[in-house]
This record gives sequence, C-alpha cells and structure tokens, in this order.
Amino acid sequence: MSIDTLPRAVRHTPHRPPGRRWRSRLDVKAMPYTLVSPYFILFAAFGLFPLAFTLYYSLYDYDLAGTTEWAGLENYTKLLADEDFWNAVVNTVGMFFLATVPQLLLALFLANALNKRLRLRLAIRMSVLLPLVTSVVAVAVVFTQLYARDWGLVNWILGWFGVDALNWRAERIPSWIAIATMVDWRWTGYNAIIFLAGMQTIPKDLYEAAAIDGASRRRQFWQITLPMLRPTMIFVVLNSTIGGLTLFSEPTTFYNGNVDGGSQGQFQTVAMFIVKQGFREFDYGYAAAAAWLLFLLILIGAFVNFMFVRRIGGTK
Repeated sequence: MSIDTLPRAVRHTPHRPPGRRWRSRLDVKAMPYTLVSPYFILFAAFGLFPLAFTLYYSLYDYDLAGTTEWAGLENYTKLLADEDFWNAVVNTVGMFFLATVPQLLLALFLANALNKRLRLRLAIRMSVLLPLVTSVVAVAVVFTQLYARDWGLVNWILGWFGVDALNWRAERIPSWIAIATMVDWRWTGYNAIIFLAGMQTIPKDLYEAAAIDGASRRRQFWQITLPMLRPTMIFVVLNSTIGGLTLFSEPTTFYNGNVDGGSQGQFQTVAMFIVKQGFREFDYGYAAAAAWLLFLLILIGAFVNFMFVRRIGGTK
C-alpha cells in the first residue's frame, strides 16, 4: 500500500517539539546575520567610531594638553580662508589627475595584453604585482635618485634633447610629475590585475561570434571588452579616486619623510596638511576639520568619476 492511499489523518509529518522548531527557525534567520556580523563590528569600531570621533573634535579647539573648548564651525571657517589648505587641495587634485588618468589607461591596455595566450602566462601576470609589494621607502630612494637635479638619470636623458636640468623638488609641476610616476609605477600592475579578472568573466562566445562576423581584435576590444568591463571600471575608478585624494606616502618619502611638501609646500597634499596640523602644530581640532573636508572632497570626486564612467559605458 502506498502512502497516497492512506487516510489523510494518517499522512502527516513527524511532530517536532516547539523548542526544536524555534531553534530551527532561529538558525535559518539569525545565522546569516551572525556570519556577517564580524565585518560590521570591525567597521563600526574602525570606521564609524573614528568618523564620529573626528567630527566631534572638529567642533572644538583641542590641543596637546587635552584641553577642549567649544569652537562650533570656527575650524571650518578658518580652513576655508587658509591659503595653505587650498594650496594642499590644488596639489592633491593636480597630482591625482596626473597619476590616475595615465595609470588607468596603462592598466587597461596591460590587462588586455595579459589576457592573450602567452608563454609563462602565470609568471608574467604575477610579475606585474612586484612593484606593489616593494617597500615605499625603497621606491622613494630609487625615484629620488632618478629625479636628482645634478646627477639624476631623468635630467641626463632630458639633456639629450637640450632641456636644462630641472629641480624636481623645488618646482610645482615637475614635483607633481615625479610623484605621479611613483604612484603609477606602484599601482598600475595592481589595477591591471583587477581589469584582467574582469576580462576573464566575459564569455568567450562573444569574441568568437564577433570574429566570425569579421570584427578585428581592436574592434572587439572597443565593442565587447569595454562595455562588458564597465562594473570593474567603476570599482577601479572609485578605488583610485580614494587612493589618489588621500595621497601621503609617496610625496612624504619624496621629501625625506617631511610633511611640509617642499620648501613652499609645492607638493603638500591634504593628507600631509592634516598630519602637519595634528602632530606638529598639535591643533587636533583643526586637523579633524581638515580631515572632514577631505572626506567631502573624496565623496565629490568619487561621485563625479562614477557618473563619468557610467556615462561612458552608456548605462542609465
């Protein structure tokens, strides 16, 4: 006799005690939150709390002695009238554009080259990450020698074309270029690997169909690779915006660990300005206000770049 022929009263599921049913329901609903809770706990401790703490002290005159006095928006108004702060903003934005635009273009074309069939493909792909794992101090030492005024390799090469030796640390635009090359050398390979990972997710059938239709490799790149790579491009652009606007290590080590950014602050970034105000001038409230203005600058830059990449990709 099959179970379907039994009376309905006989066909029933085994009875579960109320306590077991409650625990089972709790496991199903609560377990996902339990598994992701460590991230949110760490984010609250090392992300939200520092933001709130910085915002709180940006409204006070807070010095090394620990004395606090309510200042309201005075720190912000002083910052908006501070020429040194705006100089740091101009330097940051200038070096960001000089470093980020070539970096992303080089990373994109490098990833496209690495996506082809190559001998020792894995070794070549891993080698592009070597600059990233190199110590920032070692990178700064090498690039400081390259851009030395009297005996640097770059000035020696420029001398072949009749260009006078440049003092890369003393002038604004040359110092931006020197620091931008340091940033590009370190981070181009990292972004290329991210682009490569995105390219690996594009179905090969699209390229095969395009090749059958007679599309060249160049046209496949512009018509298939770039549109399909749009989500990855948005991530890389936003990540590069955050890193470029918080630039600190490269310009600091370029000037022997000094946060002044040159004799006249010609390459001092906002991050360097914050460290100088907080840990040399010991004006923590002023530094906290500068940190929040930098945060707003990053939000604006990230939003503009997001909309720009989104429009290029043709999304709505």
